[in-house]
Amino acid sequence: MKILIVRLSAFGDIIHCLPALDDLLARPEINEIHWLVDQRYSFVTEILPKQVQVHSVAMKGKQPLSSAWKVTSLLRNIGFDAILDLQGLMKSALLSRLCGSPVFGFDKKFLREKPASLLIRNVHFHAQEKHVVQYYRRIAAAPFADQNTQQPIPYAAPAIDLDRTSIQIDEGLLSRLGLQENGYVILHAAGGWETKQLPQSCWLAIAESLNERQIVPLFSWGSDQEREQAQSLANRCNGFALPERLNMSALCTLIRQSRAAVGADTGLLHLTAALGRPTITFWGPSASWRSAPLECSEHGEDHQLHWHIESNPDCGPCFNRKCDNFVCMHAIQPESIIRILNDL
Repeated sequence: MKILIVRLSAFGDIIHCLPALDDLLARPEINEIHWLVDQRYSFVTEILPKQVQVHSVAMKGKQPLSSAWKVTSLLRNIGFDAILDLQGLMKSALLSRLCGSPVFGFDKKFLREKPASLLIRNVHFHAQEKHVVQYYRRIAAAPFADQNTQQPIPYAAPAIDLDRTSIQIDEGLLSRLGLQENGYVILHAAGGWETKQLPQSCWLAIAESLNERQIVPLFSWGSDQEREQAQSLANRCNGFALPERLNMSALCTLIRQSRAAVGADTGLLHLTAALGRPTITFWGPSASWRSAPLECSEHGEDHQLHWHIESNPDCGPCFNRKCDNFVCMHAIQPESIIRILNDL
């Protein structure tokens, strides 16, 4: 049996799909799993198990239609038994449908772009399935007759086993950067959405508290704009900004040897959680119950790894990328984050 997963983007969302992928890899009847990703996010798929065959499409390239036609023609010739649209958009539904096999996708009530429902088989979500990880696991179970639709599919924490991937630990990374293992906390001030941005004064207060404990506040970044922000913050607090863009192997190395990571609902924070390192996330426009890294019950309270600072504004969570009455991030106090870091 051959399965195609269509999850084009983005960084954190691909990581949220890992439990669904694990479900599929555990099925003995499946002998091939393929993944279609947007070329801009193909670097994220390096954390997938090696047996997953990755294909990319240049949706933002110079000839997106040509790229889409080429890759869907290739995938159609492979002949999949089922296609899982884990993106839930018109573009992903169309690409999935062009691959020529039955397409299973989001519950119609949860589709942001409703016309996409015309191109897929809508999978009904259980009322108790709230987290995106549960949505993806439900869709992954849909092609199989043994799925239980009467009970909710439980949350499962995304986890990355680096030994199963193509990631190579960069043993000399910390030495080149002048860092020591477990001697720094990653501060990811970037937010993707402008509504996920903490005030700079909050970051500076967190960095100052780390400096007082002789822990390096390490500001990470992913784009040129974020790099300027990281460097500016580092300069103002005697911190450290990454001097270069890290590839996925180096990034995993940096995260695994850190004390923790602090940031919004972003790919880097979800990668940190999937690598088993502590995270402190803050929430306002987006909801922790929908996409935060959650604790698994078997870990117990003594092994807590993930903390969520909630602003809980009256107007949220709104899931808006822009806001004319931006109050939620200003409600996050640095002391609430510093207190957790001090206890780690």
